[in-house]
Amino acid sequence: MRNAEVAALFEEFADLLEAQGVEYKPNAYRRAAENIRDHPRAVEDMAAAGGADAVAEIDRVGDAIASKVVEYLDSGAIEELEELRADLPVDMAALTRVEGVGPKTVGTLYEELGIATLDELEAAAEAGEIRAIKGFGAKTEQNILDNVGFAKEAGKRQRLGDARPLADDVVGHLDHESFVERIDVAGSIRRWKATIGDVDVLVASDDGAAVVDAFVDWDGADDVIEAGEQKASVRAEGVRIDLRVVVPEEFGAALQYFTGSKAHNVTLRNLAIDRGLKLNEYGVFDVRDVDDADAGQRVGERLGGADEAEMYGALDLPVIPPELREDTGEIRAALDGDLPDPVTEGAIRGDLHTHTNWSDGGTTVAEMVRAAADRGYDYHCVTDHAAGPGVFGDAGLSDADVREQADEVAAVREDADVEVFHGVEANIDADGDVTTSDDLLADLDIVVASPHAALDSGEATDRLIRAVEHPHVDVLGHPTGRLINRREGLEVDFERLAEAAAAAGTALEVNANPARLDCDGDAVRAAVEAGAPVAVNTDAHSPSEFDNVRYGVHTARRGWATAADVVNTRDAAGLRDFLEG
Repeated sequence: MRNAEVAALFEEFADLLEAQGVEYKPNAYRRAAENIRDHPRAVEDMAAAGGADAVAEIDRVGDAIASKVVEYLDSGAIEELEELRADLPVDMAALTRVEGVGPKTVGTLYEELGIATLDELEAAAEAGEIRAIKGFGAKTEQNILDNVGFAKEAGKRQRLGDARPLADDVVGHLDHESFVERIDVAGSIRRWKATIGDVDVLVASDDGAAVVDAFVDWDGADDVIEAGEQKASVRAEGVRIDLRVVVPEEFGAALQYFTGSKAHNVTLRNLAIDRGLKLNEYGVFDVRDVDDADAGQRVGERLGGADEAEMYGALDLPVIPPELREDTGEIRAALDGDLPDPVTEGAIRGDLHTHTNWSDGGTTVAEMVRAAADRGYDYHCVTDHAAGPGVFGDAGLSDADVREQADEVAAVREDADVEVFHGVEANIDADGDVTTSDDLLADLDIVVASPHAALDSGEATDRLIRAVEHPHVDVLGHPTGRLINRREGLEVDFERLAEAAAAAGTALEVNANPARLDCDGDAVRAAVEAGAPVAVNTDAHSPSEFDNVRYGVHTARRGWATAADVVNTRDAAGLRDFLEG
């Protein structure tokens, strides 16, 4: 479905026209873009079936815009847009991220100073050139200087692990207030995506002003972007946090709507339409006896909206877990009664991938084992780095080191309140060979094998298949080697890899380190569908990092993994059966 892609073009069209001082037309393009993005049918299918006439059936899309849509779908470009880009060759999206800089300002800056990028904008402001432009002045220039740095960072999506603690903090700050009836996060952070654009917080209250006042008084806020009676936005540690207050009877509708994803909501709305219902952020309404269902947002008989159960229940659906709401078959599965019961954090019985001060960890074997017991785990696996390609410095252990460590693990095991498994994190080289000796691997309880080198070598499926088929490898650790927002990692065909892992009985790891989250949800889904086991591990280098398990669990949930799919939901005997199988 290319609706979002096409809509973005017309939003750019609007900005470029506005920058050149064109009146009225920009707003028309923005309204058309919004309706194209939200339209339930794929715009490319409409164009293929009926050309521009069919596309023009979308509300606010006239004949001229419809013709441009078809031109783009047929040729990959819109001639008029290309001419506008040539006339104003600026990075419009980046420049307008600077607070207070809109398309008209961008047009003026380019005309007067030739500014086309954020770096050029920053340099001009630092040089005092912007204040000399008529209508700008020193205050505007300083505002640009104050905000251009944030605009640069805002171009990148934030890692979930950086934003989620802020969300938890602000929710905790507001949750105890008497005027807050219910509160939750929404958007991609509630769906536990690996990266998020901003944090959305939704509150049910009859006193919006009091909620806003409490929100902007949050100690974590670095500055207030805006504050109204029902909405407000602050910035904390470079992350934008948006608050929305709704009346309690509409909280569930708003939560469902603003959680998204957009594609999930479109499919859900279409299902509602087929049943004579209207589903939106205010509730679910029966509009079968309404002459004009588009006459308002709250027309028809209200069927619910106070909680999500009422929203989904009106469509004869169970509440679909937020992590699954990506329009990848979850609604059909719910209708057919085939929706999975995703794994929960409480189901995890132990961690299969951890490190101590024998390699690059910060604490002893005994301290890590004690921390695992304190969490209520049944077992703990010690898997320090083996020497090999990609292991930093001299952190990796030789075969002799690992055998020496076995004596310490055995001593700790005698007094431990959990079962202790001894293993290693071995290295996978560029050819897919595991670089630790087979003799040592055969003597260990558990072997995690991970790629640490040659991570920019492109397609690596065969390399990883060779590793999972190694007779002593139990878990393939962080398969792509990615570091979110820093390194893409290996290109992997996870369907092929999952089939090989299933045949070999090797688990694919969901590395819960928020810098990794590797496998991601799509890879987990491939594993689940192939019948390959999954392991949710923290790769903890200290006891505090055990808390990262929640990121791994929610990533596994995004891949439709149930407790039965995850090997470390088994008890110690079950884990031993897996390792010895």
